[in-house]
Amino acid sequence: MPSKVPNSPLPSSEPRPATSPWTPDRYRQVDRETYWHPFTQMAEYEPFIIERAEGFYLIDIDGNRYLDAVSSLWCNVHGHRHPKLDQAIRDQLDRVAHSTQLGFSNTTTIQLAKKIVDLAPDGLEHVFFSDSGSTAVEVAMKMAFQYWQQRPEPQPQKTRFIAMGVAYHGDTIGNVSVGGVDLFHKIFKPLLFEAFRIPAPFAYRPPEGVASEDVLQHSLQTAEAILKEHHHEIAALVVEPLIQGAAGMIVHPEGFLKELRALTKKYNVLMICDEVFVGIGRMGTMFACEQEGVVPDLLCLAKGISAGYLPVAATLASTEIYNAFLGTFGELRTFYHGHTFGGNPLGAAVSLANLELIEETQLLESMPTKIERLQEHLAEIKELPHVGDVRQRGFAAGVELVQDKATKEPYPYEEKWGYQVCDEAIRRGVLLRPLGNVVVIVPPLALPLDEIDKIGQTLKAAIQAVTEGKGT
Repeated sequence: MPSKVPNSPLPSSEPRPATSPWTPDRYRQVDRETYWHPFTQMAEYEPFIIERAEGFYLIDIDGNRYLDAVSSLWCNVHGHRHPKLDQAIRDQLDRVAHSTQLGFSNTTTIQLAKKIVDLAPDGLEHVFFSDSGSTAVEVAMKMAFQYWQQRPEPQPQKTRFIAMGVAYHGDTIGNVSVGGVDLFHKIFKPLLFEAFRIPAPFAYRPPEGVASEDVLQHSLQTAEAILKEHHHEIAALVVEPLIQGAAGMIVHPEGFLKELRALTKKYNVLMICDEVFVGIGRMGTMFACEQEGVVPDLLCLAKGISAGYLPVAATLASTEIYNAFLGTFGELRTFYHGHTFGGNPLGAAVSLANLELIEETQLLESMPTKIERLQEHLAEIKELPHVGDVRQRGFAAGVELVQDKATKEPYPYEEKWGYQVCDEAIRRGVLLRPLGNVVVIVPPLALPLDEIDKIGQTLKAAIQAVTEGKGT
């Protein structure tokens, strides 16, 4: 973590209690020695500790303010401490904070289920709640598997899955099995089941022997070849619609999702759309799949569903799938899966308020202007000598740094060029995080235009400072 230059003092209205034993130094010590952080090399970790937030800014223990340009890992929608969302949680606390949903229910969670179904593409009429994107996808995979075992005309041999190359769908063993990011997943290979792979239609770095303009056709032809030969044993295809986030913001060509859906129908394979990242407005529409007129059999949500407030996830299913689980108690058709906090009333309350706020503020209607403004800044950034590619879909983008623009030669992973650029941006008051050599921009959906300008200008300056050797 870089040494930080204060960009705004901590407001004096909420000072840290003078009698607190938790000084900044103690926080840093305990953070470094005790707290094991996710996706973090702890041997090199330098504490960077957030104490509070205001609107679109996070404030650290030294009083420095940072524009949250990654939406606190791609989930914040309206900014931090939004009065309506805060109040929804306070009001729910006056009723009940948690009650199990295993064989019981809750009024707030029922309302959320109805709201989600009302917003969802036609045909997805049932909602199963869990507590993270990983669990939402795991639930969908297990539902797909069990569906084929007990549908009216069972096909118990359909037990396998097909997924994209360099896919990321979460961190459970099931998720990692359909994932394809070697950096994250290779070490766990002995634990995993094998999935079929469709090469990502990645024009900037196409598969060997494939021209950039042919990636769409190549991916679809490979998908059809696999489905034609193995459809009898494939339960479902799992895909992130429109853009693969953790793979480095790989944008799919127009029509790819629609064609995949046609293939799954042709070969009688279920489609699971993982909208954990792309759903709830991130692509400019409530659901990404609706941009290509696709209705999957199962759809997964998390992250933005609670506006980034609480761990809430949902798996939406068609009635055909739902009906395959119905029967008498003794028939053992039940979906034996659940999480302690799935359908938690506090999470349901803030999620319901979030969806209402999106409608009240006409947030989706405002997205085209914001998407275009971000695109304008990215066009300037793309001209920099060490920017190889800029990829954007909706209100999300990735800027890939390279040693040589002409040859696309990447920087060595261990040199951490993406981290260097993000550290420089943080020094300038904008919080970014990389995926290797790809700097990711995923702002809160409600971010105003002037703050989008700040992100674009800061990122451009940070790239120039680092790649030209002028970093502080």
